[in-house]
Amino acid sequence: MTSKVTLVSEGTYPFAMGGVSVWMDQLIRGMPDYTWDVVTLTVDGAERPVWDLPDNLDQVISLPLWVSTLRRSSRAPEASFHTAYGEFLRMILTPAVMGEGSRQFIGVLEELSSFPDLLGAITSTEALTQLMDCWYWNRLDGINLADAITAANLLGHMLRPLAAEPIRTDLTHVAMNGLSMLVAMAAKWRYGTPIVLSEHGVYLRERYLQYLTEPVSHPVRVMLLSFFRRLAGASYAIADRIAPHSSYNKRWQVRGGADPSRIHVMYNGVDPTDFPLATGEPDRPTLVFMGRIDPLKDLHTLIRAFAIIREKLPDAVLRMFGGTPEGNETYHASCQALIEELGLVGSAILEGRVTSPVHAYHAGHIVMLTSISEGFPYTVVEAMACGRATVCTNVGGVAEAVAEAGIVVAPRDHVAVAEAAVRLLTDAPMRARMGALARKRVLERFTLQQSLDDYRQVYQELL
Repeated sequence: MTSKVTLVSEGTYPFAMGGVSVWMDQLIRGMPDYTWDVVTLTVDGAERPVWDLPDNLDQVISLPLWVSTLRRSSRAPEASFHTAYGEFLRMILTPAVMGEGSRQFIGVLEELSSFPDLLGAITSTEALTQLMDCWYWNRLDGINLADAITAANLLGHMLRPLAAEPIRTDLTHVAMNGLSMLVAMAAKWRYGTPIVLSEHGVYLRERYLQYLTEPVSHPVRVMLLSFFRRLAGASYAIADRIAPHSSYNKRWQVRGGADPSRIHVMYNGVDPTDFPLATGEPDRPTLVFMGRIDPLKDLHTLIRAFAIIREKLPDAVLRMFGGTPEGNETYHASCQALIEELGLVGSAILEGRVTSPVHAYHAGHIVMLTSISEGFPYTVVEAMACGRATVCTNVGGVAEAVAEAGIVVAPRDHVAVAEAAVRLLTDAPMRARMGALARKRVLERFTLQQSLDDYRQVYQELL
């Protein structure tokens, strides 16, 4: 009998492009001897697929977190809810070493999952009073009613997966830590379903970065980040196997309380035949970025670096390929404004989505990545497969991928980015040497078949 694997993610496949979606599509298509379901946490359920779905994908379940029609009860929550919710609040608001008390927190989440109208209970008058009392008990600074309502509403929606019917599957493979793990937890509690947890980036770290700029009050920020911190530790504790995409991620997981014996680093891979070796270079010195237009990619640093590069190489061109996800339109506009402010119009170009990433990689002398957070980025491995040297920031597993096949600099240092790029653009032998090493490194370490073989072995151990 064919085993069924359910992939769970937050806001990705098949409703969005990006590295996580590529990875999920690779797994499904690369293992036709399994049947697959996909559960995706979405905004409101109105999202439409942007991927052609493989034949061995049985169903896609959209689990909307933010719909306004979630069932709400007018009745006051029962006493058992307040007991469980009180412990939930106490645990997220009490300072503790990360990973400490994770098993207890898992038990609290399981208790909360037994209440079908969880959002209604959490946003009830009684629960709001409970939240404020717990805050005052644990914190010196104050929280007002507006803060409590906002925090409760956000927490209630984020815990939505606990109120959904648990999925029936042979194995749950979660693409990232965080809210997606609630789906896997519910299946494990009900059916004993084993869990594989992958992390492309470090979910908790990215939440810390996100909430630096989120327009929420300090109490709301503390409440949400404390929840994510507790949830991350609980996820590491309950997963049967943890499969980070870099050793960098593994270090975070161990610090978060994960058992090192259950962690196996599994790098992303590409099919080298899909990314042929580039046979030439453009006439003008050309830098290429390939990826989504997103604050985590820190294109502002890249654009500022390019302004310095133009001072030394006036003929240089920066071509930034990639679409702008919904919600990132303001960031796209800020990138265009910075280009205009620095006098780079016509030489720094936001090209938009490209049909083939190979076209983007072949269009430049070197490929750039100036992210402030990454997992094990496909764009770097794909560029390396094409024989392109790279200049990247040292985040996530980037340095593990690049090694001596490119130049790695500190994040948010546009001067260092510029110096590295000029060095490669003006030294053709170095560029060629690094490009050849990059292709060789991919063939030896980062092929799609190697990646699929690793996952197949993990699945077989658990099924």
